[in-house]
Amino acid sequence: MIGRIRTYLIRYSRQQSGTVSYLTLVQEAELGLNLEISHEKSRLNEMLAEISMTEHEEGRPPLSCLVKVQGSKGQGDNFYKLCEKMGMGEWRTLKQNEDFLKDLIGTCREFWRDETNFQKFS
Repeated sequence: MIGRIRTYLIRYSRQQSGTVSYLTLVQEAELGLNLEISHEKSRLNEMLAEISMTEHEEGRPPLSCLVKVQGSKGQGDNFYKLCEKMGMGEWRTLKQNEDFLKDLIGTCREFWRDETNFQKFS
């Protein structure tokens, strides 16, 4: 399932603008998770965190920056806490910085739209 999520998010970053909701991710990547069940939503969050940590360790931008809760303005606290774990700064400061998420999404799109990166790392 992690492979499907990663592949979906890489393709999404290359073709779409904005962010994708959890629900759309679950449906379009055919994950078969029910987000109304708390442990299934937690499992999705764990997988997104695992993907992003791996990407970060490999020197690539975290793909989970592209996923947000439907109807919310941006990311939740867990995303920023993950960024703090990856050494990007203190999570509260990151959350308050309006440009942080926008820049991270831009970096992610730019990285994956580069054909060389796509061919080498996807």
